[in-house]
Amino acid sequence: MNLFKVRLFVFVISFCCLPCLLFAQQTFTIHGVLFKKSTSERVSQAIITDLKTNVLMMTDELGGFVIKANKGDTLLFTKKDFTPQKIAVTDPHDLIVYMQPVIELSQVTIKAESEKQELNDVVNTYRSKGLYFDGKPPLMLFSPFGGSPLDGLYEMFSKDAKDERRFIKFSKNEMEASQVDSRYNARLVKRVTALPDSEVVKFMQQYTPSYDDIKQWNDYELISHIKHHLEYYKQHPDGVPEQNLGPAELEKKPY
Repeated sequence: MNLFKVRLFVFVISFCCLPCLLFAQQTFTIHGVLFKKSTSERVSQAIITDLKTNVLMMTDELGGFVIKANKGDTLLFTKKDFTPQKIAVTDPHDLIVYMQPVIELSQVTIKAESEKQELNDVVNTYRSKGLYFDGKPPLMLFSPFGGSPLDGLYEMFSKDAKDERRFIKFSKNEMEASQVDSRYNARLVKRVTALPDSEVVKFMQQYTPSYDDIKQWNDYELISHIKHHLEYYKQHPDGVPEQNLGPAELEKKPY
């Protein structure tokens, strides 16, 4: 009788646990390739984000990728100049993803072109005042043989020349900052770091890349920059800049 009860108990427990086993989380290793829609052109350096786990991957030079995901997760595919695309994970089968290029100009592009036009309009105003070298005349302009020393002096020392130099410097800084902001933005930083909004702003202010870096880096290098500094940021929530650390603290850096 006791043996029967034990067997009955085991059967009931097994029966109750069966649904849990059937619906247990299934993890797949997903292989795939990204193509530009309606072409055989592969899309490299696209960012793939698992929206449930925040795991990020990037396609290689041939558009290929490998990512671990659970059944039911949603993968987000993004790349500049392409429409974002979401795909739900239902099985471990390979994925072929076609991404639609963006046809319309982005706000950033329009803003940049507008700023360039404004700069050209102001510079043309200074041209009408006899300033043709942006306040930096060449040495040959001061030559008495074929040059114009008076124009050279005006180009260097007049109030208009000083105003033009100041304006051009300001406009250059503004345009460079706009180019940095177009790629290094809160949406990207939050996706890579998973930091709350208040921390994202603080992180971005501390680790904004330079304009020269943004010009040279591809998307993978920009994401690596963010991940690299994230490790330090987690170790120093007080916000002490890395360059202000002493030798002893630098030896303790986690990377």
